[in-house]
Order: sequence, then structure tokens, then C-alpha cells
Amino acid sequence: MDKLMTFEEAAERLGTTPRHMRRLVLERRIAYRKLGRYVRFHPDDLAEYVAAHRVEADQYPEVG
Repeated sequence: MDKLMTFEEAAERLGTTPRHMRRLVLERRIAYRKLGRYVRFHPDDLAEYVAAHRVEADQYPEVG
């Protein structure tokens, strides 16, 4: 079983702040695990969040 991460650990993994992570949770924009009163993040959930927010590069139409 993968280790569940705290706000601080998840924020470090995503290169953001714990405050931003709390906002993502409050707005239900990222998956999390609730263990009693503790909120934890699974590494797969973080990877899924990153993948879901990928922006593809635009293909430029040919000029002709």
C-alpha cells in the first residue's frame, strides 16, 4: 500500500502550497481520503489530478 500524504507532502509533490491544496479540497477539485478528522492524499489521486489538467499544445492550421 502506498503511503498517504499530508497537505504539506502533497503540496510539495505538486509544487504548490498547503493553502492551495486546502482550497482544492474545499472546492472538491481534487480527490482525497478522509481518515477520521485527517485529510490525506494518495499518490495516484495526485497523478490523476495532474493528468486531468493537462493542456494540449494547439495544432496550427496549414496556411495555403
